[in-house]
Amino acid sequence: MHDEEPQFELKRIAKDSVEAAIRKAERYRLLNERRAAESICRDVLEVDPTNRKAIITMILALADLFRDGHASITEARELVSRLEGDYERAYYSGLLCERLAKATFHRNAPGSGTIAYNELREAMEWYEKAESHRPAGNDDPLLRWNTCARLIMQHGELHAPAQDDFQPFLE
Repeated sequence: MHDEEPQFELKRIAKDSVEAAIRKAERYRLLNERRAAESICRDVLEVDPTNRKAIITMILALADLFRDGHASITEARELVSRLEGDYERAYYSGLLCERLAKATFHRNAPGSGTIAYNELREAMEWYEKAESHRPAGNDDPLLRWNTCARLIMQHGELHAPAQDDFQPFLE
């Protein structure tokens, strides 16, 4: 029986293989191989830390892992902050909040409906910011905003906290 996890020195990919690696990561995401997509993105970002496609694919791969409870929202938000434009930062911030809300809601824990509601409302605020910066012909933030609104309207469990539910902690 081993007491320690084995440590490996990771192999570094070649800079000229980055585009092919990103295509593989995108395919793995579509095949629900979230960990493989995340791993490939980490390899790409090791050799090309500012690669926009790799950053976005990594954000999406991490967001895919929220439902399993195996991804860091902090790391995902740090990656969003590395995006250059106001539109992309707002859009992907909204996407993270939306995916987190869905993961929270599906856990079905006590209070998850209220927490998920607040996360969806935050996503909607981000999508509204993205809407004001979107390129012509890009209605993605509107589509995402509508998805959040429909989720709230279709699920009574998604609701704002009741005013009388607040009980401050007294020392």
